[in-house]
Formats: sequence, C-alpha cells, structure tokens
Amino acid sequence: MQLHRIIRPVVAFSVGIVLALYAFERISDPEPARQRAREEAVVISAREILKSYVPADGEIEIADALAPNRVAGKVYIYPTDDGWEVSGYYRRNESDRWHPFLMSLNANIDLVSLSVRDADENLGAAADDDPKFSVSR
Repeated sequence: MQLHRIIRPVVAFSVGIVLALYAFERISDPEPARQRAREEAVVISAREILKSYVPADGEIEIADALAPNRVAGKVYIYPTDDGWEVSGYYRRNESDRWHPFLMSLNANIDLVSLSVRDADENLGAAADDDPKFSVSR
C-alpha cells in the first residue's frame, strides 16, 4: 500500500515529462512550416498555369488546396518522386458548373501535364496544339 502511494506520483510525473517533451519537439520542429510554404508556392503556381490555359472574360474562380470548396469537390496537392500533383476545380462565372482539373508539375514547378474536363471548344483547339494539355468533355 505504501509502495503504491510512492509509485503513483512518480509515474504521473514521468508521463507528464514525456508528454511535455513530445509537445516541445512538435512545436519547435520547423519542417511542417517549410512543407506548408512549399505546398502553397506550388498551388499558387498551379493557379497561374491554369489561368493561362483556361480563357475567361473575367477572373476564373478556382477551388484548390488553398481555397477548398465542398460544393465543388475534393482537392489535393500531392508530392511525387519527381514533382507535384495538384487537383481542383474551376469555373468561369457563377452560372458555370465546376470543371475538374489535374495538373502534374516537376520539381522546378514547371508544367508536365494539365488535364481538364470542359466542353469549351477553344480549350479543345488549344489541347490539339499543346502536348502537355488535354481536354475531355
């Protein structure tokens, strides 16, 4: 009985120290912040690439990893062995439906491939001229 009274605070103190050390390591690790910054840079570049391929009268609305939209659908950014994959949705205006896109980028954030699902005739013609760009209807 006496031993139990002594061991209980020692175990509680030990568990508390282990949890405090774990929490300190988690908050002082700079790698998650660096990874987030890399992912943000990739998504911002992907937006600019998408805007250069998709013609619009005004600004297109994009749902991606930085601006998800549950109505549009799931989006992701995924590191690959040689770059990144970014998925998302875009629409030209409020009356337009959401169009999915999938983009592959290399490690230098240069376009490898862009695939969109859109019935716009201009996009189809642009895809015929660019091997990195594909459009499905």
